[in-house]
Amino acid sequence: MNKVIIQITSGRGPAECSRVVARVQELMLKQGRAAGISLEVLENIKGDLKGTLLSATLLAQGERLPAFIKEWEGTVQWVSPSPYRKFHKRRNWFAGVSVFDVQQQLSWNVKDVVLETCRASGPGGQHVNKVETAVRGTHLPSGLQVLAMDSRSQLQNKQLCLQRLEAKFLAWQTTRLVGQQQDRWQEHNELERGQAVKVIRERL
Repeated sequence: MNKVIIQITSGRGPAECSRVVARVQELMLKQGRAAGISLEVLENIKGDLKGTLLSATLLAQGERLPAFIKEWEGTVQWVSPSPYRKFHKRRNWFAGVSVFDVQQQLSWNVKDVVLETCRASGPGGQHVNKVETAVRGTHLPSGLQVLAMDSRSQLQNKQLCLQRLEAKFLAWQTTRLVGQQQDRWQEHNELERGQAVKVIRERL
């Protein structure tokens, strides 16, 4: 297992749990860099308050993944006073971390993609529309589309388009895969949530 999808969720928890999702993602990215693990953010669903995330989806690759996964997979308990409710007595907040093996769960095939060239739009006057350098990619099984027009090179835009479309596909497919897992985690009772794989204590 050297390539996995990691999903962090606040479940039905309050804003404090959504803050934990954002903080856990920060810690994972920092720890991953230190361990030589490549972590790419595929999707962040923002919460109502600044600095909070309802869920985060990451693509992780690297030789040291097994130890990294063992440390994080399961329920993360974050111990701190609420930064939003000054006199709130509760100090334990939870986030769920689920891991999915990409090779077992996902099926990305570049042959399923149709690439079309089109004229770039935007500033540039009479020169910008003369050559069709922008590239639109469509993933036929899912209907997902991406438009790349960053470069004046059609070849570079094709490469960017494929990279972004694959990332979009992974996020889309993962959302479907983790739905049941997230629902199960949301239904955990307090006893199950108390069986945290990792406890982080923070002083505000």
